[in-house]
Amino acid sequence: MRQMTVVVFGGSGFIGSAVVAQLVEQGVRVRVPTRRAEHARHLIFLPTVEVVELDINRAAPAALAALLDGADAAINLVGVLHSRRGAPYGPQFRQAHVELPRRIVAACAAAGVPRYLHMSALGADRDGPSMYQRSKADGEIAARSEDSVAATIFRPSVVFGPDDHFLNLFAAMQKWLPVVPLACAGAEFQPIYVGDVARAFVHALRDPKTRHQVYALGGPAIYTLAELVRLAGHWSHHRRPVIELPAALGRLQALLFELLPGTPLMSRDNLDSMKCDNVLDPAIQALTAATLGIKLTALEAVAPGYLSPHERLDDFRARAGR
Repeated sequence: MRQMTVVVFGGSGFIGSAVVAQLVEQGVRVRVPTRRAEHARHLIFLPTVEVVELDINRAAPAALAALLDGADAAINLVGVLHSRRGAPYGPQFRQAHVELPRRIVAACAAAGVPRYLHMSALGADRDGPSMYQRSKADGEIAARSEDSVAATIFRPSVVFGPDDHFLNLFAAMQKWLPVVPLACAGAEFQPIYVGDVARAFVHALRDPKTRHQVYALGGPAIYTLAELVRLAGHWSHHRRPVIELPAALGRLQALLFELLPGTPLMSRDNLDSMKCDNVLDPAIQALTAATLGIKLTALEAVAPGYLSPHERLDDFRARAGR
């Protein structure tokens, strides 16, 4: 069988690294474009990975087509959580979630690449309450914008794993704060393990029945945001009291975070996204997991191992041979 070649956009990130690792295990040749090669240095020594230095947001159509030349599929995992305000969404959301997938799919068509796998989000909705949800929905439309390129779309709930920016953030907050003031404490999530998401993508590449399909992805259990914060504190041994904020005070807190320099811990748009619970129907979840060959991993089976400082030290010692 001819060796498959896949271009992974966003391949050096949290989810992308897991997808690339599983593709390598399957013997797939992988190209990972990155603005700076050092961002993908952890992938350079994987045996079938080629890191290509390319700013995908500024690349000309011909450069994207050249990147995709000879590939069997493209996977797009690029996404952002924050953007300036705008209608129906701000410029950062427009560039990452809508314009980039449209350009990638057009380049796939120009290069003769027949498959495109696209990362969307659970709750994507053109009429959704948040800019994030609206931009993700328009990104799905962009993913289907070329008739010659068969798109498969994935809509995961929040994704957890050793390098996540979700549970690790809550654990870090409780390390330094005496209490955790929390907006939208009752919002519900169905966290899914990053390895399971990666398996879904890799399985879809091999299964022609997944073409033109949309798959919602969620883990085996549902938690409120407050429950997840408390679990992160418990597993990291820094459990702090959680103060559930009323809506108005939570929105003021988010506005203050937006005014601080750097990436905000929470934005008003994040709160708008949490107006809709991030969960899926159990029957759909079971059918999707079976279709994509996933045995869903429980949060409790993985998260304590990477949030606990003792477990991380033991892992470091094991790797060092001590």
